[in-house]
Amino acid sequence: MNKVRNFLRRNFKKIMGMSFVNRWIVFMIDLILCADSYWAAVYIRSLVDTVYSIENARLWCFVFLIYNSIAFYILKTYRGLIRHTNFLELWRVFVALFCSSIAFYLTISFYNWDIRLGLYLVLNMLIFSLTFLMIMRLLIVILYYYSVSYTGKHSEKTLVWGIGHHSIALAQWLNNSPASQHEVKGFLVTDKIKSKARILDLRVYNLSMDNFNWFMHKNEISTILFPNYKIAQDEHLFVTTCLEKGISVMVSPPFEGANNAGKNFSMKPIQFEDLLGRDEIKIDLERISGKVTGKVILVTGAAGSIGSELVRQLAKFRPARLVLFDAAETPLHNLKLELERTFPDLTFDLIMGDVRSSNRVDYVFQKFNPQVVYHAAAYKHVPMMEINPCEAISVNVLGTQNVSNFSAQYGVESFVMISTDKAVNPTNVMGATKRIAEIYVQTFAGECARQGNPIRFVTTRFGNVLGSNGSVIPYFKEQIERGGPVTVTHKDIIRYFMTIPEACRLVLEAASFGKTGEIYVFDMGEPVKILDLAKRMIEMAGLVPDVDIKIVFSGLRPGEKLYEELLNVKENTVPTEHEKITIATVRQYEFQEVSKSIKNIVERAYFVDIPDMIREMKELVPEYKSKNSPFEIYDHPVVENQINVG
Repeated sequence: MNKVRNFLRRNFKKIMGMSFVNRWIVFMIDLILCADSYWAAVYIRSLVDTVYSIENARLWCFVFLIYNSIAFYILKTYRGLIRHTNFLELWRVFVALFCSSIAFYLTISFYNWDIRLGLYLVLNMLIFSLTFLMIMRLLIVILYYYSVSYTGKHSEKTLVWGIGHHSIALAQWLNNSPASQHEVKGFLVTDKIKSKARILDLRVYNLSMDNFNWFMHKNEISTILFPNYKIAQDEHLFVTTCLEKGISVMVSPPFEGANNAGKNFSMKPIQFEDLLGRDEIKIDLERISGKVTGKVILVTGAAGSIGSELVRQLAKFRPARLVLFDAAETPLHNLKLELERTFPDLTFDLIMGDVRSSNRVDYVFQKFNPQVVYHAAAYKHVPMMEINPCEAISVNVLGTQNVSNFSAQYGVESFVMISTDKAVNPTNVMGATKRIAEIYVQTFAGECARQGNPIRFVTTRFGNVLGSNGSVIPYFKEQIERGGPVTVTHKDIIRYFMTIPEACRLVLEAASFGKTGEIYVFDMGEPVKILDLAKRMIEMAGLVPDVDIKIVFSGLRPGEKLYEELLNVKENTVPTEHEKITIATVRQYEFQEVSKSIKNIVERAYFVDIPDMIREMKELVPEYKSKNSPFEIYDHPVVENQINVG
């Protein structure tokens, strides 16, 4: 029996998917039902009064169907998808039947039929026709929802937050979509007046914390679904309570781009980073598309946190080819598997290599001739680079120099460099190397412009990204899962945060309108105190800070400072057309002097001459003042000389 039902469901869904054919099927069914209505009316009339008989009944039935055909065709009653029938569609059907009935009545009156006979017959035909067509549409709707809603899989019982347009549409879509794994049982509101109402035949509830556990257990609710991140952020206390109670909290993406099967519509579980109170960043998709669609794009550091997200977002714009360049074998392989699964039509190439190797970089440019380059390859961990400064120079400075030089040589249209807020007033080797890379790109952009090379060099600068490899939130999560303690370097340390997707969106936006040689700074919102972040994450795990999970202060790490700056004290910013992006007006350098200085620094790194390398770096970047680092002595020449003499 189940096999028969499944067979009928599959075939019914196939018929529903043939929308063009369905139009004429509906047209013919409507005419058949109208013919049935005509004969039913004739039969009823014959039962009431046998005195009156209709001559040429078959001919008049044909006339009635002709009028119906004309009315249906003019009013397009057959073109609407019956499974989505609304009041307007039903009204159109009524008008068509009414008009065809009037036309039929006038015709039979013209042929001197008895007026009482004609009026009684036509009214019966109209009532029967309207009833039959409405019942047919209702049955199709019921069959359609029955066929698509059955998946044989377990559905999560879900409540949707709010009763706005998005919430209602979301509930309707989830309950009617074969791709959905959620069964919506009702809506949640904060207003008691609106509760106990019904929408889509679903209850509207108002919950208090007193009956929260009882209600969720009674109704077997496992998921709360918010229509957008803004509402979830506003209701962060409720979200925290849900997470503490083991209730999954999810956020719906926009409906734009979701196909009928729901393949492009996936909901994301709420993470801590979603509750930081940041507004959604809007970008100009059309302009970005014009810059990358149909282009060959090279992404260095493609397997990293920022690089891989850039690849995901670029893939949506249908580039001609994506060239993914990285030295990390396993992450690059994992990215390959993800792209094959998520973007099966995407053309991409995986290139193992190191940006420090000029021969390897040259090969990539020569083989693929990229038109756009996103340079995300870099060493980023501050303490690690503080004890391996020569490697930081090799990758962050020499690597950037290699990629930018070959970009200009091979006629790339635009080169986009990913920088960091640690390049501002750097207190560590990593930040200083990124600032040197910025300086080189900016001065090289000016040199290319003077030589008539049209390439655009754009630098983007932002702070910490949430969820990246080695970032603080995954680190805290791991410590909490182990039972603590959670280690914070200093009670007053603060950081700017941005999620990886929004950082990459702003990179694409800045690259779409940026002018050559400019450094674009992203609005990172309000800084977050790391101690408060740690406490909040412990609370979200349903635990009490310093009771269930201890917080320990471990001291600042080498090169670390209490707060990050997005701009040098001598720099100003200029607004752009995007409210979240400004232009940094930085100190100007001469390309020849910068090239000479960088050449010396790279040579010192090659020979692991760390003291002279650090001195050269501090000379090129005077604001580079080491903190909590053995390199502090190079900020004080007198002390350094005393140590050397000693």
